[in-house]
Amino acid sequence: MTRVFNFSAGPAALPETVLRRAADEMLDWHGSGMSVMEMSHRGKEFIAIHAEAESLLRELLAVPANYKLLFMQGGAIGENAFLPMNMMRGRAGADYIDTGEWSKKSIKEAKKYGKVNVAASAADSGYTTIPPRESWKLDPDAAYVHICSNETIGGVEYHFTPEVGNVPLVADMSSDILSRPVDVSKYGLIYGGAQKNIGPAGLTIVIVRDDLLGQAHPLTPDAFNYKLQADNDSMLNTPPTYAIYIAGLVFNWIKAQGGLSAMAAHNRAKAALLYDYLDATAFYRSPVARDCRSLMNVPFKLKDEALDEAFLKGAQAAGMVQLKGHRSVGGMRASIYNAMPIEGVRALVAYMQDFERRHG
Repeated sequence: MTRVFNFSAGPAALPETVLRRAADEMLDWHGSGMSVMEMSHRGKEFIAIHAEAESLLRELLAVPANYKLLFMQGGAIGENAFLPMNMMRGRAGADYIDTGEWSKKSIKEAKKYGKVNVAASAADSGYTTIPPRESWKLDPDAAYVHICSNETIGGVEYHFTPEVGNVPLVADMSSDILSRPVDVSKYGLIYGGAQKNIGPAGLTIVIVRDDLLGQAHPLTPDAFNYKLQADNDSMLNTPPTYAIYIAGLVFNWIKAQGGLSAMAAHNRAKAALLYDYLDATAFYRSPVARDCRSLMNVPFKLKDEALDEAFLKGAQAAGMVQLKGHRSVGGMRASIYNAMPIEGVRALVAYMQDFERRHG
């Protein structure tokens, strides 16, 4: 069996040890005689799986006791709607910071449920930077302030936690959650799709402070009402059971690597390898401002875009896949989430150097 280095932005690569364990347990989980996919979500076996996954995630992120952790469905796109349904709490609107394609999607959806104040935008920079905090025009009466902590498409990442006063800070952390330590107490709510650093597509993580629950819009579907889900341990309806199981295995794997501080060091080292090379050559370029470059998603462009297809074809032949940039921005993108080993980045840089020698 030959496994490739998978640079997909999501669904993304999973740790090989997690995949092997899941394969070993596929037909019979811990002597139950069942696959996890076949288990009742109300049965003692899955209840134990669910409880361990939640406990591990709380431990990894040091989630305070006054926060609920929800395992939901619908992805970040779904949360773009569920968030204002639950969090407007009778207020007129919310503040959003526009840093790229995912911020724009969040803004578009939120406008269906209340007034959206775009308090700052990086549109003038072509979404290659984050607007300085002092430029944000926040509304002190806003229901919340929303950021996308890492723009998967544009490769822009917050390397700071913005101070927004008494208004709850909300973050879409789909593509950088669990890549580094986070002070959860500085946020009112954190959400993210699982398919980058957590597990298979289908699971969505929501971490929400207790005092923000219980004021959902009356038309909010019960399945997406945070308070109802919290009161029912995320089992008001059948949760994405197998995705939760895999997530629990990933949480165990992260803990075994040394936790989030170790993950952060691992991810900084990988990103430095790639960015250092990009900065040392004129054949490729990184479009993102240096102070907000993502450690998870590294977009880059060739000096001659006519060579893009040859670059991708050669990379695939060398065992490196999913390097094509998002259609909205073009170029290349290397997503180097937790599960990407440093050997994969070394292989990519070596290939890029060889391609430059042959075509530069």
